[in-house]
Amino acid sequence: MALSNEKVQRTLKQYGITQSMSRKGNCLDNAVIENFFGLLNSELLYLQEFESMAHVEQELKDYIHYYNHKRMKQN
Repeated sequence: MALSNEKVQRTLKQYGITQSMSRKGNCLDNAVIENFFGLLNSELLYLQEFESMAHVEQELKDYIHYYNHKRMKQN
């Protein structure tokens, strides 16, 4: 199961989650989270296909734990 932006948006809407958008033209508004999502994409999402939403959820939980507790960070 490949994730597309449309699928993600539908799923977020289904669960009542509102996407946050930064101010137009201000790249610094979400710099930290943009970096996180870039890493998430390159280290997890682009590397595999998912069998189900439950698989996606588990992989995301595992990645977030890895990111917060084990991944080396630049200062």
